[in-house]
Amino acid sequence: MIGQSAKMAVKAVWGNKLRSFLTMLGIIIGVFALVVLVSLVNGATDYVSDTISSLGGSYLSVSISDDKGDPLTLDDINALMDEEEIGLAAPLASLSATGKAGHESGTVYIYGTTPAYQSINNLEIEYGTFLRQTDVENNNYVVVINQTMADELFGTNDCLGETLALNGTKFTVIGILADDDNSMTSMITSGMMVAYVPYTTARRMSSTISSNISSFYITSGENATADEANDRLTEILLARFNRDEDAFTISDNSMIEEAMSSVTNMLETLLGGIAAISLIVGGIGIMNIMLVSVTERTKEIGIRKAIGAGRGVILTQFLIEALIISLIGCALGLALSWVTLKIVSALMDAVTFSITPTIATLSVAFCLAIGLLFGLYPANKAANKPPIEALRYEG
Repeated sequence: MIGQSAKMAVKAVWGNKLRSFLTMLGIIIGVFALVVLVSLVNGATDYVSDTISSLGGSYLSVSISDDKGDPLTLDDINALMDEEEIGLAAPLASLSATGKAGHESGTVYIYGTTPAYQSINNLEIEYGTFLRQTDVENNNYVVVINQTMADELFGTNDCLGETLALNGTKFTVIGILADDDNSMTSMITSGMMVAYVPYTTARRMSSTISSNISSFYITSGENATADEANDRLTEILLARFNRDEDAFTISDNSMIEEAMSSVTNMLETLLGGIAAISLIVGGIGIMNIMLVSVTERTKEIGIRKAIGAGRGVILTQFLIEALIISLIGCALGLALSWVTLKIVSALMDAVTFSITPTIATLSVAFCLAIGLLFGLYPANKAANKPPIEALRYEG
């Protein structure tokens, strides 16, 4: 019985190809919008997450807002490296200055730090060396610059031993950084003139930088995880700052990933909801065309009932017809989405967009629900038509 009803439903759909296709358009557009929008968000999220994970995700950054009258000093930062759970530690202080070399000048962003900062932030040296411990201990006026600064002030990347004036104070260039896409610091400072000087020297350059350290970075120990390093550092800082958790902030890349995940999940839900509205509109189109079909086939319904077709047979036939329209529209929408995502992926080499099994299953389930929900009323109306009235119908 169901097989016969399905054959008649397919025949009815095929017999009105143009009308059926126009009815499917709402479902096709709805599925296309749902799949493409959600897939684009998923692809972009995966790409950003992978990028963040590859940019030195093993370090923790610490900011102290209230030292409780017992500030951290450079010796305290160095002592952190004696902890088993902590690997490297380096302070960071920043200021801006006017840099001048020969007749060229410009604004330079200066970071005062120690040798460990290079390893913590994956900074690569193109020429020369990074800061050394003796430079920090002796307050040496040496500087490591990035390639942007070397090009703009010296006109060449190889400017080792050259003299650079920062706010009138002469420094000797001992290193030039490489442009490295695997370093988050390099990416953030891209296009800027950046210089690294010993932390002790930076203190002499600005009255705003003191021996009290308010910002520093650490990595986990060789046999410790980032969480273990975080826990140990938190314990040390709580003991120092009167158990006040608000006196400092510890953050790492996982927090950035969590925040980004929260935003993208919200965006995915929002876009999916908007696309679902298109599917509902498509469902209304199915209901409308099925009501028209029921009216057009009133006499056929009367004849079938007169020769013994029960209410269930008529209901099943029209319900299957609505489901066929919905599912064919879903299949076409998925096919169109697949082609579109392949084209977008080919145009954007760095990011891959694809249809996940979850979103494909969700689309099919949603279309099934749309077909059932919006096909039920027309099917029920057809099934409830009295045979005598249906046979008398002359429309």
